[in-house]
Amino acid sequence: MNELETDHIPSGEENREPEKSNETLLPVEATGSTESIEATELTELIEVIESPGTVEAIVLTETVAPVESTEPVSKTLPVIDHRLLAGKLSVYDWLRDLPGNRHIPEVVEVRFKNTRKAFFANPSKLPLQAGDIVAVEAALGHDIGIISLSGELVKEQIRMKKIDLNRNPLKKVYRKAKPHDIEKWQQAIALEHETMIRSRKIAADLRLNMKIGDVEYQGDKTKAIFYYIADDRVDFRSLIKVLADTFHIRIEMKQIGARQETGRIGGIGSCGLQLCCSMFISNFVSVSTSSARYQDISLNPQKLAGQCGKLKCCLNYEVDTYVDAQKDFPSTHVPLNTGEGMLYHQKTDIFGRAMYYAFDKEGRGVHIRLSVDRIKEIIALNRKGVVPPKANDQVEEKKVPDIKYTDGVGEESLSRFDEKKSKKRRPKNRGGNGNKRHGNPVQERNRQNQQNRPEKEQPNNDL
Repeated sequence: MNELETDHIPSGEENREPEKSNETLLPVEATGSTESIEATELTELIEVIESPGTVEAIVLTETVAPVESTEPVSKTLPVIDHRLLAGKLSVYDWLRDLPGNRHIPEVVEVRFKNTRKAFFANPSKLPLQAGDIVAVEAALGHDIGIISLSGELVKEQIRMKKIDLNRNPLKKVYRKAKPHDIEKWQQAIALEHETMIRSRKIAADLRLNMKIGDVEYQGDKTKAIFYYIADDRVDFRSLIKVLADTFHIRIEMKQIGARQETGRIGGIGSCGLQLCCSMFISNFVSVSTSSARYQDISLNPQKLAGQCGKLKCCLNYEVDTYVDAQKDFPSTHVPLNTGEGMLYHQKTDIFGRAMYYAFDKEGRGVHIRLSVDRIKEIIALNRKGVVPPKANDQVEEKKVPDIKYTDGVGEESLSRFDEKKSKKRRPKNRGGNGNKRHGNPVQERNRQNQQNRPEKEQPNNDL
C-alpha cells in the first residue's frame, strides 16, 4: 500500500489549542442542574463501553440551553461507534489461560478505527485487559483506542511482524480513558462523516482528480487523517491549506488502493456474505488471472471482479489445492492420436482425475472421458510411433442407479384424510341368458331402444 503522510499545522495554531466553537461545531453545554445529569450519563456510557462483547451503538444525549431562552431544550445526538463495532482487528488470545499470563502486561496492542492498530508500552504498570479504553501517546497530543490484545501473545505478534523495538521504540500508554476523554472521542467520531462530505466538495471545487474515502479523527480532536484514492500523483498542497483553515485541525493525507477503500467501507459480496476484506483480511495479496486458470474457471471479468473492481481475493483461497492436485496432469496442448482419430482437449475434472477430449477442436460432437493414467499411456505410445486402436480400451462399468432420498413423512399424501368422491358406475349390458354381450356399444344401445319402444297402432281403413 502506498502511503503518503503529510502533516500541516495552520498558521498561528502551534502554541494554542483550537477554538471549541470551530472544532466541535456543537452547541454550548448548559450549566447548573445539567452537570449531575451529564455525569450520570457518562457513568452509564463507560459501563456500556467497558462491558465485554458490547456491539450496540452508543448514543450521547446532551441537554442544550439556547442563548435566547433560559428553558433547557433536550437534543439527542446519535453516534454509531464503528470503532467498537469493527471486529476485523480483534484477536483471539489462545494463551489467556496460562498461569503467567495474568500479570500486568508490559506491552499491549491497541486498535483504532477499522484497519489501524499498533503496539504501546505500559511503563505505568496499569492493569490493562482486552476491551479497556485507554489514552495513548500520539505524534502531537494523545489518541484514544481500545486494547485488542495483552499478555504473552503480544510478544508473539511483535515477533511475527518483525518489529525491532531497539530501532523503533514503542509509544506509551498514558492512562485509562476518563469520562471527559470518552465524551470528546465520541464527539470526534460524530464529526467524521460530515467532514468527509465537506472535504469531497472542497476537492471537487479545486478540480483534483482524487476521491476522499474516509476520515479518521484523533482522540483529542486536534488532528484528522484523510484517506483518499487516486490513479496518478496528486498535488494536494492547496487542499491541505483549505482543509486546515476550514476545520482548524492538523491534516494528514494517506493514499490507499481500491481494495483498502472497500475494506474500510464494507459491503455484501456475490456469495451473500460480508466482504472478506472488511471482516478479516488485513494484508492484501496480489491476485492474478492464473489463479482462475488453475481452477479451470472461465475468464469472465464480470464474474471474477469484486466490488472494488479488482479480481476477487477468494480466488487465492483454494488455488494451492488445485495446483497440488494437477501436478502430474499431462499438458492440455498435446493432442492424442488414436485409431478413431485425433482427440483434442476440452475440459478437465481436476479432483476426479479425468480429462475430456473431442474429435473436433471446437468441442463439437461427443466428448470422451479419459483418466489421467490412460492419457499418459497414449502420449507415451504416440512418441514411440504407436497408434492405439481405441482411446478408451477399458470396459465401461455399469453405472449404479442413484438412490434418491426418501422420507417417511414425504411418502404420505396430504389429502389422504379427505373424503373421496364415489365414481358413478355404468350399468353392465347383459343378455337374456345373463352373459355379457360383446360388440359395438352404440349398436347394442340402439337394439335395446327398439326392443323397449311400444308398437304403433296401425290406422283403421274401414269405412
